[in-house]
Amino acid sequence: MLRCACGVRSRSSLWLVCFKTLLDVTSPAANVLHGLNMAPSHALRWCKRALNWVPVLFINLVVGWSYYAYVVELCVYTIPNNAERISYLVVFHVFLTMFIWSYWTAIGSKPAGPSKAFSLPSAEKELYEREEQAETQQEILKRVARNLPVYTRTAGGAIRYCDHCQLIKPDRCHHCSTCEMCVLKMDHHCPWVNNCVGFSNYKYFILFLAYASLYCVVICATVIKYFIKFWTKQLPDTHAKFHILFLFFVAALFFISILSLLSYHLWLVGKNRTTIEAFRAPVFTNGPDKSGFSLGFRRNVAEVFGSEAKYWIFPVFSSLGDGHSFVTRSVHIDPEQANSILQQNGKSQSPADGEAHPVHTADDSKEKTDGGQTVSVTMESEP
Repeated sequence: MLRCACGVRSRSSLWLVCFKTLLDVTSPAANVLHGLNMAPSHALRWCKRALNWVPVLFINLVVGWSYYAYVVELCVYTIPNNAERISYLVVFHVFLTMFIWSYWTAIGSKPAGPSKAFSLPSAEKELYEREEQAETQQEILKRVARNLPVYTRTAGGAIRYCDHCQLIKPDRCHHCSTCEMCVLKMDHHCPWVNNCVGFSNYKYFILFLAYASLYCVVICATVIKYFIKFWTKQLPDTHAKFHILFLFFVAALFFISILSLLSYHLWLVGKNRTTIEAFRAPVFTNGPDKSGFSLGFRRNVAEVFGSEAKYWIFPVFSSLGDGHSFVTRSVHIDPEQANSILQQNGKSQSPADGEAHPVHTADDSKEKTDGGQTVSVTMESEP
């Protein structure tokens, strides 16, 4: 009896302790403490997002000061000739407008992510998460990838799968840790635009570099005459002297740095490579090939800028394709079979998933390599 009583008493004490613990956890004080523990992570995340805008703020401050120095200090206070002043202002504002337009378009364009068709079906996803062996997981991914236009692999030959986004990566797609998403045809994450440069805004980024270079050229070409006059003391020392001298140096330094970056990206466009592919060759089913997506200079340029030259100089979307699949010379596939698979499985991006873009037609997708091989990997939009 004593043993039973002790057992009952022990059980009662245990339930009492558990009840008190539950009250303590669900009490307002506990909730406040839990909130304080979670607050630092949210605060750090917001601080990180705010700091990411510092380079953009710096660029805008420099551009704002250059506008004041050029328009007010140079054109209003320094240039005596009205015809020269007006011509300078017209040219300056044309290139400034194109520069600002392309720059903010590159900033505001949301990175394009893969459509939901590249996510694992619910049954395969459950099997994949339940499976612990990597080989079996790869078999599941290979089974799903048979119905997808995916022809690149990891360095080890495995299907490219993103554990964060839980989807099979389309060709040339990579996960950006800063944007926390997979980006179609990812080139790099640029801090100067606080955005990921990829399929949706690569043309805007190149135009931003081009017009920024031209903006600097216009400033240097029109300021240099008065820069020399101030430097040789042919003009009186006024408050405009500092602005004009500093404006020339800043424009020249920015031009040199931007021109080198622009030249590199124009070279990438000519080769049809991204920055990631330039450093690490894409791996196809038959091995790595750094020029696997190169289709010739004209076709490579059209991939980014489009087939109609009248849209090339404007920051409007005109790139070919849909970002999910690309014509490649490294993989042989029957065009009719590819289109049949894509239309059957509906792998094109729906309007709900993002902005609809022009895509390759069946005629655009045919390309002859040196060996005479016809290659076609396209993705057609559903009607």
